[in-house]
Amino acid sequence: MKNCIIAQSGGPTVAINASLAGVIEESITAKAYDTVYGSLHGIMGVLNNDLINLTEKVEEDPHFLDTLKITPAMYLGSCRFKMPSAEEKPQVYEQIFTFFEEKEITGFYYIGGNDSMDTVLQLSAYAQSHGKKVSIMGVPKTIDNDLCHTDHTPGFGSAAKYIACTMSEIAYDTSIYPVPSVTIAEIMGRDAGWLTAATALASTSYGLGVDLIYLPEVAFDRNQFVADVTSVLKSKKNVLIAISEGIRDENNEYISASTATTDSFGHSQLSGAGKALEYLIADRLGIKVRSIEINLPQRCAAHLSSATDLAESAELGKIAVKKAMQCVTGHMSVIQRTANTPYTVTYDTANIAEIANQVKNVPRSYINQAGNYVTEEMLTYLRPLIAGEPKVEYKDGLPQFAPLNHLYK
Repeated sequence: MKNCIIAQSGGPTVAINASLAGVIEESITAKAYDTVYGSLHGIMGVLNNDLINLTEKVEEDPHFLDTLKITPAMYLGSCRFKMPSAEEKPQVYEQIFTFFEEKEITGFYYIGGNDSMDTVLQLSAYAQSHGKKVSIMGVPKTIDNDLCHTDHTPGFGSAAKYIACTMSEIAYDTSIYPVPSVTIAEIMGRDAGWLTAATALASTSYGLGVDLIYLPEVAFDRNQFVADVTSVLKSKKNVLIAISEGIRDENNEYISASTATTDSFGHSQLSGAGKALEYLIADRLGIKVRSIEINLPQRCAAHLSSATDLAESAELGKIAVKKAMQCVTGHMSVIQRTANTPYTVTYDTANIAEIANQVKNVPRSYINQAGNYVTEEMLTYLRPLIAGEPKVEYKDGLPQFAPLNHLYK
């Protein structure tokens, strides 16, 4: 049996702690490990010997896992540490696997997005080439929904639900004045437009909702954008637009009001696409226009989480443990959709080498021919993912989440 370590990395989501709970629950109920440890702040906890005993947490509080499943952000904390290659810095890998040996670790679970799956790829490759008997498993998460070989990713459904609800409320708010106006909402999504596409769910049968949607998968044309807005204004006074932060022109240049910087993984840190288009509309059309950047709430709004999303996230954590017990390593747990009506899925794992450092874009068939909205095929894909509301305990009007005091020592 021996022990396992779980870590979380990258950007938070509403559902990542549900996956953590799934790994813990399956590890304990299946008696897969003697002790389940949590690594604080991703792989950095392993490098810094900064762990907590999650088995003890479950033993001390019978409600711990239930509370954890509905808690936003990351219970174990996060990091954005890019693993060097084993050839470049072999001492990093030697330190990690020496630590695993000292703690008698036979399973390592990394919950995260694309960059985290790169860590799984690097560690599993090193383990295999050096004969290390540790199962290295990835558990997916990202509101961007851009991981390959899985129908969708944990965290996306809840973020999509929040976006759809928020855009519905904005549509109501902006529709009340008989004055021509344009409102532009900028949604997270650097390379893939899945989350921005979810704004289409806010549309109503009586015409209220998002009028135009622009995703990174289609080259953005400023002149056509102005023409699109002008066309909508002929039939409506208030135009509501959703754009992905990563929209680019035909030269693959970001539409941004400020120069983009890059993070440690080389990803552009974008800012101001909505503001840039606000200035454009104001200059070209001379009407009332405002831009809104819907930022952190997209990934932490637990009060609007999807019950479907949380349940699936927990199951993906469980399947990773089940597969590891079958001596699978270097894999990520995945969801395979088997039907839309009724919505059904199955769970499995896929080789991490086919997932890490890849991006799953929105299929062109999910976007209309004009490139300014989505198709019914996209809506069919999205609708099941936002279904259901989890049970959340409230006290003094506020939801009760798992405390994070262990992160502030």
